[in-house]
Amino acid sequence: MPENNFPRSSQLINSDDTALVIVDMQEKLLPIVKQADQILANVQCLVATAEILDVATIATEQYPKGLGPTVESLAKAIRRVSGKWLPAGLPAKTMFSCRECESVFKQLQAQDVQNLLLCGIETHVCIAQTALDMIAAGFNVQLCVDAMGSRFVLDHEIALRRLEAEGCTVTTTEAAMFELCEKAGSDAFKAIAKLLR
Repeated sequence: MPENNFPRSSQLINSDDTALVIVDMQEKLLPIVKQADQILANVQCLVATAEILDVATIATEQYPKGLGPTVESLAKAIRRVSGKWLPAGLPAKTMFSCRECESVFKQLQAQDVQNLLLCGIETHVCIAQTALDMIAAGFNVQLCVDAMGSRFVLDHEIALRRLEAEGCTVTTTEAAMFELCEKAGSDAFKAIAKLLR
């Protein structure tokens, strides 16, 4: 195979400079979000990809006393992947923005993470406020639009328009998975490709 001297674009996410951020995928909120089953399936694919590629992974819970814990099938996978990033478990917050979990994001910055891949719920509230705050904190933010949602379609769509105008990059689950993987032919690629079948 010929040598490739062209640099990889800085617009692409990589497994060693990106963190997967899963926002508030909780048992009392998820069922009332539009396309909840598809969102959950896509978030699970992203978590599995993060495990395969050793991508930094964090997750939050919005006021779990009222909204319940993270959906159990997802929580197990998150805990398995995020252990080295969140040794105390999934941080709870009352602020809509994940900015309340500042220490976690400072830890990511200390690990040279520059890109955040956001997924979860709800797009127009916790995702939007987190995305804008993380841009202000110096991160590049990618929104995995088919792995996030809101109770109402209009809220989801308007939030995405606003966030893209403010500098977020929109992407999809499959695009993000292959971008993190970068090339075919490896065992990691084969494992990731199986997730999409």
